Amino acid sequence: MKDGALPTAEILQREYLDGAGPGVKIFTPMRIINAQRLARAVAAQPDTYRYAIRECLPQLPALRNDLRAIYLAYAGLLPERPLPAIEIVFGALNSGGTASADAQVIGLEVTCPRGTTPEQFRTTMRGFFAHETVHTWQDDETPQALADPLLSQSLREGVADYLTKLVTGAVPNLDRDGWARQRESWLWQEFQRDRLAMLADRDSLRNPIASPRFKRWFANCGSAPEGWPCEAGYWIGMRIAEAYVAHAPDQRAAIRTLLELRDPAAILKASGYAM
Repeated sequence: MKDGALPTAEILQREYLDGAGPGVKIFTPMRIINAQRLARAVAAQPDTYRYAIRECLPQLPALRNDLRAIYLAYAGLLPERPLPAIEIVFGALNSGGTASADAQVIGLEVTCPRGTTPEQFRTTMRGFFAHETVHTWQDDETPQALADPLLSQSLREGVADYLTKLVTGAVPNLDRDGWARQRESWLWQEFQRDRLAMLADRDSLRNPIASPRFKRWFANCGSAPEGWPCEAGYWIGMRIAEAYVAHAPDQRAAIRTLLELRDPAAILKASGYAM
């Protein structure tokens, strides 16, 4: 993006995707997709990319102490779990982060929108460091988890938010938390209604991401129900995880059970969470 010029798909392919490091390779299949899509994203919001390059990219070295503190906390909590590598990339404006089994990848153009202050950027990145680390530890979905997709997804994301809160001391997404706590009982009833409807619908079980009921709770930033924050399902899962650990006689063992997530319905029952 030198001299204000926008990179073409050919340039992005040759100079970015062809020589991709592990982070870009992880980000490409479901997010970047290809050079053409990336070029369209850059052309649509060039100032977003310029801002992230100019303002936030130089701040990354200063975040090493935050990352070290988070990783030390995780090492004390779960010493048997390997800590992942960190990859910072530029994606196609559609994902702040994802994880593989041994790396977490953060999309800088999403975590650093225009106008982000250094303190806001630090808070956001601390949350991503902690949240995406948990995803590198979570096992593949079991048959029980696949059979209960809304609850399973809620726990996958909610457990990551619960552990993020534990190691950072900060509540993930304060605006969502404040909104949800004011209407927790009603929100749980809505979640249960959608969950049970999906359990009774073969199409929803076969392809949950396509279900309108699933999209009320996940993958809906920019399209959440009117008046809702995006991805309220994270919050429900976090609350179930908190209740599960609080009721467990061995809290470290409970956290390991949450990471394994072999039977979401059993976890929900044992948590005692029912508003």
